[in-house]
Amino acid sequence: MKTRLLFVPLLLALVASLAACGGSSNVPANAVALVNGTPIPASQFRGFLAQAVAIAVSQGQKPTPGTPAYTTLRDQVVAYLVQYAEVKQQASKEGVSVSKGDVTAFLTNLAKTQFKGSMAKLAATLKKQGLDMTTARQEVYLNLLGQKLKTKVTATAKVTTAQEQDYYNTNKAQYSVPAATTRNIAHILVKTKAEALTLEKKLQAGANFADLAKKYSTDTGSAPNGGKLCMAKSGQSGSCTQMVPPFAKAGFALKTGQISAPVHSQFGWHIIKALGPITNVKAHTTPFSQAQPTIQSTLLQAAQEKLWQQWLTDLTNQYKGKVSYQGGYAPATTTALPTTT
Repeated sequence: MKTRLLFVPLLLALVASLAACGGSSNVPANAVALVNGTPIPASQFRGFLAQAVAIAVSQGQKPTPGTPAYTTLRDQVVAYLVQYAEVKQQASKEGVSVSKGDVTAFLTNLAKTQFKGSMAKLAATLKKQGLDMTTARQEVYLNLLGQKLKTKVTATAKVTTAQEQDYYNTNKAQYSVPAATTRNIAHILVKTKAEALTLEKKLQAGANFADLAKKYSTDTGSAPNGGKLCMAKSGQSGSCTQMVPPFAKAGFALKTGQISAPVHSQFGWHIIKALGPITNVKAHTTPFSQAQPTIQSTLLQAAQEKLWQQWLTDLTNQYKGKVSYQGGYAPATTTALPTTT
């Protein structure tokens, strides 16, 4: 299991124009940079750098000190912390804040949902990723602050029906739906014919198909849902997928509710149940009324992102000349920090 907390590009778009002033004697010895009079502690920098290095290593890189890869990561971490220092200062001016309780609640919920409530197991997992709990709390704080600030900054984003209609008309081709023949089925996949025959006997004796699929099917994608799938005669139609010939032939030949004898394919042995009738859909264009909710969401997200990016650009401009670095820490051109999910 991978538990990632921050380094989410959504919240912070690192930019190249960070108004670097180079080394400065004004920066405290225990800091890597000074942002409008506020130092970025070297200890905080080391915590974030350790995590960035751990992520890079997990991706097959070797960012050892002195290598270009290590220098790039160092620059990215410094740039990241500088911009978040700017964000934090501006958030205070705009009345946006995150409490220690908010951070604790986030971590407690994370432990509850992924580690059965064990903070010790959460801490151990984070440690494997180069992240101690102190740095984890800092990351959560920054993440939550970014989320709250972005929500406030983008609250005025709006999309009109006219804009949605214009988008639909301009992109009408993407709403064309080809003709399709589909069917909802369920299946149980096992490795051997003997296993399939055993399951067939259980079904004939009245066993529940979905229960057997959950227990015995090796198709990890459908088994948790009782083996449910949607098959298409050709290509892809929504969530319906074209199946291999032996499977498709048997599946479309069944009557609704009927269960097949074991069917062999390149994947193993299947038992198939027809959950519904064969459906034939004529080629058509999805009407605007049906496409509108998705269009609205797409355009609203774009409008929100535009406001957020403009806010970040304005913020960077506000801090030009207000950022200085400890000798050797001024970043060159930067890109986003590496991420995992």
